[in-house]
Amino acid sequence: MHERSSVAELANMLRGELNRYSPGEKLPSSRALIERYRVSPVTVSRALATLAAEGLVVTRPGAGAFRAARPRAEEPRPGDTSWQEVALSVESAGDSVPRTVDASGVLATLAAPPAGALEFNGGYLHPSLQPERALAAALARAGRRPGAWDRPPVEGLAELRAWFAREIGGRAGALAASGVLVTAGGQSALTCALRGLAAPGAAVLVESPTYPGMLAAARASGLRPVPVPVDADGVRTDLLAEALRASGARVFVCQPLFQNPTGAVLSAERRREMIRIAREAGAFVVEDDFARRLVHEDAPPLPATLAADDPDGVVVHVCSLTKAASPSLRVGALAARGPALERLRAIQVVDSFFVPRPLQEAALELVGAPSWTRHLRTVAAELRTRREALVTAIRRDLPGLALSHVPPGGYQLWLRLPQGADEAALASAALRAGVAVAPGRPYFCAEPPAPHVRLSFASVAGTGELAEGVRRLRTACDDVLG
Repeated sequence: MHERSSVAELANMLRGELNRYSPGEKLPSSRALIERYRVSPVTVSRALATLAAEGLVVTRPGAGAFRAARPRAEEPRPGDTSWQEVALSVESAGDSVPRTVDASGVLATLAAPPAGALEFNGGYLHPSLQPERALAAALARAGRRPGAWDRPPVEGLAELRAWFAREIGGRAGALAASGVLVTAGGQSALTCALRGLAAPGAAVLVESPTYPGMLAAARASGLRPVPVPVDADGVRTDLLAEALRASGARVFVCQPLFQNPTGAVLSAERRREMIRIAREAGAFVVEDDFARRLVHEDAPPLPATLAADDPDGVVVHVCSLTKAASPSLRVGALAARGPALERLRAIQVVDSFFVPRPLQEAALELVGAPSWTRHLRTVAAELRTRREALVTAIRRDLPGLALSHVPPGGYQLWLRLPQGADEAALASAALRAGVAVAPGRPYFCAEPPAPHVRLSFASVAGTGELAEGVRRLRTACDDVLG
């Protein structure tokens, strides 16, 4: 092969044949290579030296050439991230709140339980209760709308803002569409409100107990949650006034309707008193209206939102479509009046620019279709059925757990454990028995008055799973509570 006798050509041909040989196997002798490729001994020697330099061949004087063993991947050097402990904990001058973020209370309701465990700790509707066909149809129609992929207004689509304004302000039209911002779900709106209305390091008043996601958002924003106790009629307004004076807080976050986790509805008298107290203190009330579309079939007429009765801008309203539709329909609203609205708008623009237009268009299609009203009626009937089934099972099989309030809305029951009971141990035992429940401690920003557990009846497939879940929880209670 006179025309192909270069060292590079021979090395390339031998490189292509190496896969015929196992690691450590001997290659043909130099004599055989000379005869096969009709090259000189010098060419063979130099070609083998090239492969040896590449780590493909090992040459042994007097023995020949062998295919090299496969190179072992070099172990990556383990990184040293210990420096981050200092960087993440250094506080700026004047900081009074540790720079830590604890999402454990939120993850307790977001994380899927192990396979086979029943989800009594969830915060969303079971897939069988979600309007999947209506959502799919809405998304398909939204994708065909002219300009569906264009950039939306930063405040949100005008039609969607108008729809939220009607929902929040009621038939009297107490809220204009211009007072509404479309947000990426309720949690985003809540975080925006906290950051916009309270300075870092300030106190923020919260219901006790309250939604762990709100506590996490407040602390992540550098705020200090201060508890105000809740009873069957909602927040204790006598203690609210005292807390505002003692803490100097200028923000109070509450859930007046089907409060999470207690299910309490703020009484009419306390509604008026709460707004009066906040107004006199120069404080905002952030109304988290998360459960209005989760009303049960047998509920009495719902009170108007706090925002509908507040022309002076004391109330900043937060709501969302997520709870009543799907965890992935992250579309909500933030409503405010006056300079507060401009500040909240600016924060939202800086944080996220805007909510993706296709998602807003899909939300519009969903709530504008006749199927949306039918879906809400179905959910109302099913939640009532599930609530009654769970209450019956608890009172029959879990007499040691006190159920003081049965709410006509929402998706959860709040149970008090015997004094001194270890709720964390009960939650662990329940998970071993095959049912995931939410311990009560994450719902308190200070020391809880008693151990509790929260049970959701919306995240399971139906009443059969509710009965089975209570049976499994009974096993855990027998092990832990005796």
